Amino acid sequence: MRDYKKITEDIYYIGKVDDRDVPFHRLVLTKGTTYNSYFIASEKPTVIDTVDMMYGREFVDNLGTLTDLEKIKYIVVNHTEPDHSGAMAGLCMKAKNATIVCSELAVDELKELYKLHNRKFLVVEDGDTLDIGGKTLLFKITPYLHTAETMITYCIEDKVLFPCDIFSTHVATFDLFDSLANEYITNDFIGYYNAIIFPHRNHVQTLLDGIKDLDIKIIAPSHGYVLTKDIDKYIKIYKDMSDLDLNGKKATVVYTTMRNTTKKIANLIKDELEKSNMRVSIFNADKDDKNEILKYISESNVVLFGSSTRYGDMIGNIESLLKELGNMNLEDKLAGAFGSYGWSGESIEIIQDYLNDTNMNVLNTSDVIKNTGMVEVEFPLRVRFSLDEDSTNSVIKAVEYMKTVIK
Repeated sequence: MRDYKKITEDIYYIGKVDDRDVPFHRLVLTKGTTYNSYFIASEKPTVIDTVDMMYGREFVDNLGTLTDLEKIKYIVVNHTEPDHSGAMAGLCMKAKNATIVCSELAVDELKELYKLHNRKFLVVEDGDTLDIGGKTLLFKITPYLHTAETMITYCIEDKVLFPCDIFSTHVATFDLFDSLANEYITNDFIGYYNAIIFPHRNHVQTLLDGIKDLDIKIIAPSHGYVLTKDIDKYIKIYKDMSDLDLNGKKATVVYTTMRNTTKKIANLIKDELEKSNMRVSIFNADKDDKNEILKYISESNVVLFGSSTRYGDMIGNIESLLKELGNMNLEDKLAGAFGSYGWSGESIEIIQDYLNDTNMNVLNTSDVIKNTGMVEVEFPLRVRFSLDEDSTNSVIKAVEYMKTVIK
């Protein structure tokens, strides 16, 4: 099989069309999909991503009809998930002289997935460029679109963007180019966004900032159609659908604190929610009126409770408030627990138990992983001793996720 097509004079599509009903992220892709890989025939021949591991051998054989595999200089891996990097083991066996180009977070994943511990890696950071002989690749780091290690690649001379999962469609198209499509593809484009990108839409602004100054003539994604027209329209769709303006939404944050760490967490949560124009009310359960707090809870879209831990328990008056929740109809509200601790942090888990006994939608790590695949965000929010740079970043990431599930 020879399945490659010219994208530009020197850039070839070398992917695989999968026209089955494809199981994918607990979905069934009834239109199938494609696994798009690209070859740049420059002075330093370069491969951009590969295909699903099911088709690894076929991919390597196909690429071998286009170029001498031993002359490949670089293999760029934008994203390590096996539908993109699945042919790496077979390709690296034949492309013995190739350097693997990827983000720092991708290195260990690729080594472990494909036993590439002895291969040469070139780690790129946001804004780095690479001369591949007559052409220049620009790299932009786009974390969580849709995994932490993801990046995108732009060929400056050809004005081609290789954005990995971003701007993809799940359609088993043999025509490849949007200009040849016999159907209206915007619905497929939006459908892909909703299935894959939507849970990570709080990170789309990073993408938009990264490409705003690029002159993009072609978008060559990892799935579906290569986009050669209406580029601005598709970028605008991402912009519009990723708007996280929560104006009109209300949150109530209630806490008790021993040494002000839990208070600082509460205020950090408040500050981050307010960046999306939420109206946030914050209360100290030991100082503020109980009935007023309950009133604000009843009017809020989001309710968050936090406590320090002392002798394996919550402190202050927060438990009396939590007991009141069982008498309230809190349907459709989002709830979360947070707190600080020195040893094991039982109070945070006790708050979680109270919240789980209500009819609220309670934030928990299991749902985060199932919805996004992210393992960096955990609920309830736990901070040991005091806020430092790492724990502050963890709280911010958690609030960013929280914004995406507020109804």
